[in-house]
Amino acid sequence: MAAARGGASSARGGATSMRGPMDLFVRRPETAITRNKRDKLRQQNIKEAWNKEAVRRVHRYIARWFYQAGIPLNPVKLKSFQEMLWAVGSFGPNLPAPSYHALRVPLLNEELEYTKGLLKGLKEQWKKYGCSIMSDAWTDKRQRSIINFLVNSPAGTIFLKSIDASDYGKTGEKMFELLDGIVEEIGEQNVVQIVTDNGSNYVLAGKLLMEKRPNLFWTPCAAHCLDLMFEDIGKLPLIQKTIKSAISLVSFTYSHSSTLSMLRQFTNGKELVRHAVTRFATSFLSLKRLYKEKGNLRRMFTSDEWVRNKLSREAKGREATKIVIRPSFWNHVKYTLKIMGPLVGVLRLVDGEKKPPMGYIYEVIEKAKECIMKIFSNDVSKYSEVFKIVDNRWNCQLHRPLHAAGHFLNSELFYDNPRIELDL
Repeated sequence: MAAARGGASSARGGATSMRGPMDLFVRRPETAITRNKRDKLRQQNIKEAWNKEAVRRVHRYIARWFYQAGIPLNPVKLKSFQEMLWAVGSFGPNLPAPSYHALRVPLLNEELEYTKGLLKGLKEQWKKYGCSIMSDAWTDKRQRSIINFLVNSPAGTIFLKSIDASDYGKTGEKMFELLDGIVEEIGEQNVVQIVTDNGSNYVLAGKLLMEKRPNLFWTPCAAHCLDLMFEDIGKLPLIQKTIKSAISLVSFTYSHSSTLSMLRQFTNGKELVRHAVTRFATSFLSLKRLYKEKGNLRRMFTSDEWVRNKLSREAKGREATKIVIRPSFWNHVKYTLKIMGPLVGVLRLVDGEKKPPMGYIYEVIEKAKECIMKIFSNDVSKYSEVFKIVDNRWNCQLHRPLHAAGHFLNSELFYDNPRIELDL
């Protein structure tokens, strides 16, 4: 009877492990649906584990290629890298690698044609919205003077061409000739402005361009203007002395393995040097880190370990100790950070890519000055020399018609400040 009931239970529940009616109170009978779900889950887990191992194996090959070729790891962030992996995966096994010659000639030519096709789409945007021509001069490893020309529009920035200017002097007239040729190539009706650095030759070139083509503007690079502003501020006696002392301290610490080891021990591995886009921004960030580690540096240069170090008895070691212990040095560092902090924020805006800065330059410069005034409780003697430098650079370089137009047409600022129409 029990066997019959057990069999009946097995028939209904499909569980062959049941042996009697008491088993119903110990374990719930498994239905066919539950069993199917369990089996699918087991298969899925096995498949996922296998997929993870397969992915890990492929990733090891990709990583090994990067390491052996000595290629920087940043290219993995490119969209084209992921597209390459998708293309390889969709082809399947036995994909032959492209030859050296194929990469060097036919594939390169195909990519060039593809890029030209992209450029056609951008040119349509230039006709519709206008564009800016940007010039960037630099010197390569072979000491060649190279000038890059780029075109910026709402659709993005694209490299146009590069010119080797090694064989002639970069006079204002020559720069005008080059820039005028680029404008002609793109079409004057499509160009809103020319952006260059603030060298005297480019100033002359910009003047000549606007005389010949009155419908476009020459605008100096805002980031370069701010960098020159920082250099002027860095020449103020107090700030110059502070930066010089900080550089001396950091250079001494990093010049000796024993002091560098002590530094990392007292700061828990934190470095004092922080690199940035410009030289002065690097100095500012290093000063900021230096001030943050003030307590650790003082403990380091007053520790028994430092006293036992032979460097502590040398002239440079004694000077480094004096700098760290001197209260006036840290007061001057704090003052420099208060002055430079708001202005470095302006540099981050104009040198970043989060949003077009032209419509914000007027506003952020004024806010930076207001912030400095507030920090020093409107004590004019603390910032009057700095404001003279800021105003001088602003009036002769950054005070431009397009910046004013961008400020006036910036709806975000318009609604925050109802009287913006009076700020021209």
